[in-house]
Amino acid sequence: MSSMLRPALVVAALLIASGPALAADDLASCTKGIAFIKAEIAKNPPAPVLTRLKKALKDANRELGEGEFDECMDAVRDAEKTTGRKS
Repeated sequence: MSSMLRPALVVAALLIASGPALAADDLASCTKGIAFIKAEIAKNPPAPVLTRLKKALKDANRELGEGEFDECMDAVRDAEKTTGRKS
């Protein structure tokens, strides 16, 4: 095996091994973000804000179901911008 290829294989193996841990963190962040959006909706904000929050919640739930946690977090960030609060 080429000495140049060996470090690349080690890095690839480390990334693969850390995948489940990273996915669990992303799942937790997504789930926390969805709870944040639901809490903001429960505060009964003005209609334009409520509309944007409902869309963000719909998008986040869809992405959670698809396992697309980065896109779920995009929806959560949209909700954060809408409310001016952090999840």
